[in-house]
Amino acid sequence: MVVLLLSLGVAPVAISTARYLLGNHAVDWQTADRSSAGLLPPPAEHPQALVRVYAARTVRWRGIFAVHSWIVIKERDAPRYTRYDYTAWGEPIRVNGFAADGRWFGGIPETIAAADGELADRMIPKIRSAVESYQLRNYGDYRAWPGPNSNTFVAAVLAAIPELQVTLPPTAIGKDFPYDGDMLRLTASRTGLRLTLGGYLGLTVGWVEGIEVNFLGAVFGIDLRRPAIKLPGLGRLGFDG
Repeated sequence: MVVLLLSLGVAPVAISTARYLLGNHAVDWQTADRSSAGLLPPPAEHPQALVRVYAARTVRWRGIFAVHSWIVIKERDAPRYTRYDYTAWGEPIRVNGFAADGRWFGGIPETIAAADGELADRMIPKIRSAVESYQLRNYGDYRAWPGPNSNTFVAAVLAAIPELQVTLPPTAIGKDFPYDGDMLRLTASRTGLRLTLGGYLGLTVGWVEGIEVNFLGAVFGIDLRRPAIKLPGLGRLGFDG
């Protein structure tokens, strides 16, 4: 099994590495573009409540393997968006540290999940509560691998809103870290189970999540609900939701 997983991981990571080398990633992170990617309208043009989950490739070589994810909310008739990130610098839980739909150091974000109107209205109090009660919020808690990192934080918040029925992409390394200390628990969508050994090894089986094997943070899997395969480096390849 170990040899098989290593073999399956080599080709996808090699392709992802080639993309990185051929792309324009030689940029100073201090001057990289973090402006709005134009994914969200001005708040005044969207009076309804709103919830968004975004992910973008991480900065520098780490983007070969992983994405950084975050959550954006806006209450009904609110004049501005609120963005939540979990970062390695400063206060771990960062509120409005960047543009709500901003590029992540030049990387254009992908919309992982979206909810509007009454559904978003019901989710927002749960999201705020999950953010406030997140335990791994102290200086020194952040670890890029295997977690807790930005994706661990978002996974914990998503677990509070199973009605969103979403899972983070396989490139969200850290999403399987046991933020609550439980080795075995329901998936975020509550349609299956997740078994994890400290984020290093794990197995997830769920209707929304599909079947995923976590091997040292690299995720391999299949999605039967929306047919696709999940590979390290490349992420999810198949039908979009």
